Amino acid sequence: MLTIKTLKQNLLDGVYDAKLARVYCKDIKNLQSVHDRICRVADSWMKEFGKNADDAVAIFSAPGRTEIGGNHTDHQRGKVLAGSVDMDALACAAPNGTDMVNIFSEGYGLISVNCRENEARKEEENTTVALIRGIVSEIAKKGYPVKGFDAFVTSDVPGGSGLSSSACFEVLIGVIVNDLFCGSNLRPDEIAKIGQIAENVYFGKPSGLLDQMGCAIGGIVTIDFSSVDTPFFRVVTYDFAKAGYALCIIDTGADHADLTGDYAAVPAEMKAVAAYFGKEVLVEVDEKDFYRELGKIREKTGDRAVLRAVHYYNDCRRVVKQVEALENNDFDTFLKLVKESGQSSFMYLQNIDTFRKTEKEPVAVALAVAEHLLQGKGAFRVHGGGFAGTIQAYVPLDMTDAFKAGMDALLGEGACRITSIRPVGGITLIEE
Repeated sequence: MLTIKTLKQNLLDGVYDAKLARVYCKDIKNLQSVHDRICRVADSWMKEFGKNADDAVAIFSAPGRTEIGGNHTDHQRGKVLAGSVDMDALACAAPNGTDMVNIFSEGYGLISVNCRENEARKEEENTTVALIRGIVSEIAKKGYPVKGFDAFVTSDVPGGSGLSSSACFEVLIGVIVNDLFCGSNLRPDEIAKIGQIAENVYFGKPSGLLDQMGCAIGGIVTIDFSSVDTPFFRVVTYDFAKAGYALCIIDTGADHADLTGDYAAVPAEMKAVAAYFGKEVLVEVDEKDFYRELGKIREKTGDRAVLRAVHYYNDCRRVVKQVEALENNDFDTFLKLVKESGQSSFMYLQNIDTFRKTEKEPVAVALAVAEHLLQGKGAFRVHGGGFAGTIQAYVPLDMTDAFKAGMDALLGEGACRITSIRPVGGITLIEE
């Protein structure tokens, strides 16, 4: 750790510039906004916790993530392709010598959790307190001497944007605890699984592991979740910009408030198909057996469940082909597979709209406008959970300005975000 005074001087002297340029996907000559943000988070830490520039701290970062392939496949322990993005949650933190974990999140205020009280609480479900308690408690249960700390957190990963702001926050807290109390011995995939436990058990949301793994590991990563305890993952090296394309995430601006049932129905219906075979999730059901029993499954589960299972098998297969295409530098095939995934989500997965209110179909409209603006080039698809939220597009670089202007005109200024794939996941950004 280092004093805030030293931190600021090192920033002025450019000590961290090479690392910061890599992490934030910026030219080394264009880092002033990054420097300013780090100084601001340090100043805010001093203000909120009554500290001064001679106090020692460390700076931590965890990125948001984008789903590149495998829509709603992770909760069935299938295959996915994910990437961390150049938006992150940033924290200044230090141990405080007590049992209290104090986290001040910009725009939300202070949350305090006693790290000795480590059981899930029903009354805390669906709260940030639950996530913090879950992460701290699960790490402590591994035998690490977790103590209290003070952290100030700011984030430019927008909530509800499909970029996994909650998983980003979970990974950030895990990285802080790992550095301060675990000797950085926890691997990124372990931090991801701890975040999932916090979300499943303490927060009460039955999510898969895609979001946390995408935020924790960094870069483009392909993950096979077939093994519960040890998901297989590896990094796929590829630069979309060098292929002549920008990756755009477009926020439809729709409200998720009344969509919990719609999201929950997707894994529930897929699991109903698996249950027909006496299994828990679809990865345990051979695709040949599924098609052989299709008629009987329809009678048992209904047609939408069957169609969602069809999507699952096809999208897992597409992930493998997407990885092969990127590794073979065959971007045209990759784009073709992106389009196929989007079409499958629309036709079979059916997570574009609820169809309860046909006058409001924001994702479908955004997809239609993206298709119009791209004029047969690039690719586009629903991104993440669906029903509301975001879509994703791969846009030729010479069309990016016009595409962004067109999407922003439909959905509001800033709706279209041009993103880069960040090469690293959750990290201790600065500590010496």
